[in-house]
Amino acid sequence: MKHPIRYRLEYCLARCFWALLTALPIAAASNVGAALGTAIGLLPILARRVERNLILAMPDLKPRERAAIRAGVWRNLGRTIAELPHLPDFTLTAQPPRAGQIQVIGTANLEGREGSLLFGGHLANWELMYLVTAKLGRPMHVVYRAANNPLIDQWLWHVREGSSLGALAKGASAARGILAALNKGETVGMLVDQKMNDGIEVTFFGHPAMTAPALAQLALRRNLPVIPVRCERLGGAAFRVTIHEPMVYATGNDQTADITALMGQVNDLMEDWIRARPEQWLWPHNRWPKNTPE
Repeated sequence: MKHPIRYRLEYCLARCFWALLTALPIAAASNVGAALGTAIGLLPILARRVERNLILAMPDLKPRERAAIRAGVWRNLGRTIAELPHLPDFTLTAQPPRAGQIQVIGTANLEGREGSLLFGGHLANWELMYLVTAKLGRPMHVVYRAANNPLIDQWLWHVREGSSLGALAKGASAARGILAALNKGETVGMLVDQKMNDGIEVTFFGHPAMTAPALAQLALRRNLPVIPVRCERLGGAAFRVTIHEPMVYATGNDQTADITALMGQVNDLMEDWIRARPEQWLWPHNRWPKNTPE
């Protein structure tokens, strides 16, 4: 294991922070996370990264608008992390939600959708996507990016395993796990808004962005339902999750073009969601190539 002492220290700190947050009510833990996220977001290197991405994606924003979004981004990220220990405590409701509740819309769109592909983005608290389906009695396999620290990664794997059919770290083993799940008619969920260096080039916010094609490849190869799942933070630790109708996508003789077209639809939908609530997206992520002109 590389840098075992550093990894162990990070792991111990994370577990202590987790224990502290667990002892707090959901709303209080979320508020603590918001305060810490705000403080971290003041670091110049992090503020510059978000600012650059906002200018790149939404150049028409005024400086004060970008500043407000930047502050909201770090509050949301801090809340998301602080809410992780309380994920099992969230309850579902059809009414406007209070702290610790998730208003779920579109549950009927999961009915009769065996072997479906669900996708979302790093919006609001994205970990709620698989939690909601599990609480609806439709647990799914969740594909995730492994944490850099293997000790923390193993720990979070167990957390996700508790509310899913299986947690699959991106890579060759995940591909095998996805195929095995789909062969059994089970549901697979993935987040599709992050950069993949060896992906395909698809427009996102008007700029070429390297995009993971797996969702489209699987859907087109097996003619699977592709269901968008949107997560919105409605204030504090209250959320709305909308399960949309399956996307309509075309199939033709050019598989490469079909894959690019479907991922273009996905990116366009993701862009609409982000524009609606820009402060809830993961703007610190380097989604576009460094040489993308502003």
